[in-house]
Amino acid sequence: EADETWIGGKARKHGKGKGHVNKTIVFGMVERGGMMRTGPVPDDSKFTLEPIIRENVKPYTTFTTDGHPSYGDLISGYRHVAINHAAGEYARGKHHTNTIEGHWSHFKRAIKGTHVHVSPKHLWKYCAEFNYRRNYRGSHTIMFDRLVSAFALPRLIET
Repeated sequence: EADETWIGGKARKHGKGKGHVNKTIVFGMVERGGMMRTGPVPDDSKFTLEPIIRENVKPYTTFTTDGHPSYGDLISGYRHVAINHAAGEYARGKHHTNTIEGHWSHFKRAIKGTHVHVSPKHLWKYCAEFNYRRNYRGSHTIMFDRLVSAFALPRLIET
């Protein structure tokens, strides 16, 4: 599954449609029963998202997205299924984007409830933390061991 979301700033309605003022786009992908990858991206165009997908997803994989136009060219090399949220469709058999959208929901609630505000400059760190938590949620021992071993790594001291 893949999806994008907007973090921070304020959503305003002015002129045509929604305006995203001071918001940062975060793109994410999750393998069913597998790992999650998310991070800020400069925009949600196909020229930005498609190379990220092609770099991280094996060819001929079944890939589920919403109807965002940036995913339209994924037909080449993938089995792409687009769920049409605009038409009230949220699942088609086993195809849905509920996993990644659920992740966005937890992520946004944590920002609002715990962190209150996240600057675009440091957003990648929050994404990395939430990826780590989700990816190792079922193996607390491994999560703890990886965390402790990270503290044991030598650090370069600048003089």
